[in-house]
Amino acid sequence: MTAGETSRAGGEVRIVRASATFDCGGRCPLRLHVKDNRIVRVEGDDAPEPDQLRTCLRCRAYRQMVHHPERLMYPQKRIGAKGEGKFARISWDEALETLAGELKRVKETHGPESIFLATGGGYLAGLHNPGLAAARLLNQFGGFTTHYGNISSEGAVWASLTTYGSVMVGHSRDDLMNSKLIILWGWDPARMISGTNTMYHLVRAKENGAKVISIDPRYHDTAVVLADEWIPIRPGTDTAVMAAMAQVMIRENLHDQAFLDKYTVGFDKFADYVLGREDGLEKTPAWAAEISGVAAETIERLAREYAATKPAALMDCQGPARSAMGEQYNRCAATLCAMTGNVGRPGGSAGGGLMGIPVAHMFRMPGIPPGKNPVEMKGPKIKGTLDIRDRVVMRVHINKIFDAILEGKKGGYPADIKLVWSMCNNYLNQTGNSNKAARALKKLEYLAVNELFMTPQARYADLLLPVTSAAERSDLTRPWPSGPYYIFINRALEPLGECKSDLDIAAELAERLGIKDFKPFSDEEYLRMFMDQDPEMAAQIKDFEKFKKEGVHRVRLPEPIVAFKEQIDEIEKNPFPTPSGKIEIYSQRVADMNHPLCPPIPKYMRTPEDRFDPLAEKYPLQLLTPHPKNRVHSELYKVEWLREVEPHRVWINPVDAEARGVRNGDEVYVFNDRGRVAITAWVTERIIPGVVCIFEGAWYSPDQNGVDRGACANTLTNDAYSGGGASVLNTALVQVEKA
Repeated sequence: MTAGETSRAGGEVRIVRASATFDCGGRCPLRLHVKDNRIVRVEGDDAPEPDQLRTCLRCRAYRQMVHHPERLMYPQKRIGAKGEGKFARISWDEALETLAGELKRVKETHGPESIFLATGGGYLAGLHNPGLAAARLLNQFGGFTTHYGNISSEGAVWASLTTYGSVMVGHSRDDLMNSKLIILWGWDPARMISGTNTMYHLVRAKENGAKVISIDPRYHDTAVVLADEWIPIRPGTDTAVMAAMAQVMIRENLHDQAFLDKYTVGFDKFADYVLGREDGLEKTPAWAAEISGVAAETIERLAREYAATKPAALMDCQGPARSAMGEQYNRCAATLCAMTGNVGRPGGSAGGGLMGIPVAHMFRMPGIPPGKNPVEMKGPKIKGTLDIRDRVVMRVHINKIFDAILEGKKGGYPADIKLVWSMCNNYLNQTGNSNKAARALKKLEYLAVNELFMTPQARYADLLLPVTSAAERSDLTRPWPSGPYYIFINRALEPLGECKSDLDIAAELAERLGIKDFKPFSDEEYLRMFMDQDPEMAAQIKDFEKFKKEGVHRVRLPEPIVAFKEQIDEIEKNPFPTPSGKIEIYSQRVADMNHPLCPPIPKYMRTPEDRFDPLAEKYPLQLLTPHPKNRVHSELYKVEWLREVEPHRVWINPVDAEARGVRNGDEVYVFNDRGRVAITAWVTERIIPGVVCIFEGAWYSPDQNGVDRGACANTLTNDAYSGGGASVLNTALVQVEKA
C-alpha cells in the first residue's frame, strides 16, 4: 500500500510512508498504520530482494515512543529546584513571551555571545532540523555562541581530512561482495546500525566466501554472527598493533611499494618510525604484544594475511576513535589500507572510520541555510583543537560545553554563558563527566529546552517546550553512511497534545523578537524547493508526487561505489583533495602545527587514563562505552519493549569478578574520581580481563548520596578531547566493587 491507502479490516486505517530520523546509522523506510491519529502498527520496507531496507528493533518499537505516556504534551515552567524535575503547565503564549524576554534580557545585559545554542543529532532531516531553524533565528537576532565537533566522529573526520582531504571515504555496502577478507576493527554494526543494510551485506559477503576477522576487546554481536576469528585487544592500543603490522610488511617486503610511490606522500617517514630509525625503538610485534595483549605471532599472521589477500577491506570504525588515540587509530588504519594497495579498489577499503559515500549522504542534507553568525564574524578566533580546516571561530568543543558554562572567559572560553537554548540533544547525559554537567546547569542563569521527554537534561530546565516527533512532521531525510537512497517522510499524525515542531517554535518566537517573514512558505513548498535546488536530488528525482507517494527513492548504481576510484584510475586528472594531491601519510599541514598531540605521521602514544597511567593502581579497569542495540544513544530509553530486550548491565570478565567477590546478577558500584554508578553485573567471557563495558545512553539519575542509579556511562567518562578533537569517551579508568 502507498501513502493514504486504507484497510477496512477493523475500521479506517491509513498506511503512511515515513521514516524515523534517529541518529542510529540507518534511515529505514517505514509503513505506519494509523487509526484515529494513533499509530497502531509499524511495518518495514516492502520492496523485494535485493532492494529491501530492513529495519531493526528500534523502529519496530517506534509507536511505543511516539505514544509513550511520559511524552511532554504542553509547555511547562520550573517551580522546584534545578534538577528536581518539578514543573507547572503554562500556555504557549506565556512560554514564548518568557523565552523572548530572556533572550532580550541576556542580549542587552551581557551581549549576544552570552546566548548559547546547543543542538544535536536527535532529529536528522532537512526542513525541521532544529539546529538550522534556531541558528537562523538567532543570527537575525544578533548572533550567539555554539559548539563545534562531533561526539561520534570528530577524530575520524580529522583523520580522513588529513589523509585524504575528504570525509567520503567509504564504499557502498554491495562492494563487500568483492572482498575476500573483511577485518572488523572496533566495529559492531549489529548494534550500531552503520548503514541500514550493513549486516545483510556482510552476511552475503561471508556466504560468498569472504573471511571475517573481528578485532575488539569484546566478543560482540557482530563477531558472534560473522567472525571466523576474534582477536581480543586492550582498549587504546589499536594503533600499536597497526604499527607492528606495518613493520612486518616492510621487513618482509609485503607492502605495495609501487602503489605507495604513485599515490602517497610521506611513507618513508612512517617507515622510519615503525622501523625505529626515528626514535631508536622498532615497532615489532613483540613490542606491540606487550602493549596490546595481542600475541606477537597473531600480529605477524594478521599482517601477512592482510597483505597477501587481494582485495581486503579493513573496516575501522568510530568506537576506538572516540578515545585519546582517536585520530591516530583512523590515520594508521588508512596507512595500512594504502600499504596493501586496497585504496580505490573494488573489495578494498580506504579506512578513515567514516564509511560515507558521496550519494544521498546525510552530510549533504538540504535545508534552509542559517546565514552568518554576527558573533562569530567579529571573532576573535579561538581554536581548541588542531583543526586543519581552520573553521572554528568563537566556538566551544562539544565535550567542553559544561566547562565553558562553569569557567567562561576566565577559563579561556569565548563567552560568559548566561542562557542556553537546547534542542535535539541530551548533552548532560551524552558528553563526558555528567556530574560536572549537572553542576554547570545548576549554575546557569536560564535554560530553555525543546524536548519530547523529561530527560536528565530537561530536569534542569527553566522552560520546557514540547516538540513533535518525526511522525508528526513532513520532511526529507537521507541515510548514513552507506545509502544510496532518499526518504520522504509523510506526516502520519496531527501534532499530539500541544506539541509544535522546532521550526514552528522558532517562527512563533521570531514574531516576538521583531523578526519578519521567518517562515514565508508552507512545509510542502519548502520541501519542493529543497528538491529543486539540491543538484543531487534534482538529478535523481524527477517526480515529487511519486516520491512523496512511494516514500523512498533508490539510486540505481551501475556498479558499487568505491571511494577514490577516480583518483586511483587516473590520478593525473583526478588528484586527491589534499595539498599534495596524494594520500598524505605524512601531512605537512599537521607538521606546521607543531603540536605534540598530533604528529605529522600516525603514531602510537601513551595517553592519560590508558592502561599504563599510574592512576591504574587506584582504578585498574578500562571502561568501554559502546552503542546499545535497544536505544539510539539516550533516545528510546523509556520504551519498555526495548528495555526488556537487554537489561542495562556492566560486562565484567570472570577473572575480574572473582577477584572482587562479584557474581553474575549482583549489584555493583563502578566508580572513579568523577562519579559512581550502581548497576547489575553480567559476568561473561565475552570481554577480556582488565576491561569492563557499560553501554552509553542510560539516563543519569543520581540519588541523595550522589550515586547514579541510572548508571549513565558518562558519569564515569572524561570531558577531555584528543588533539584532533575526538571526545575521549572510551578512555577512562574505573574500579568495581560489590554494592
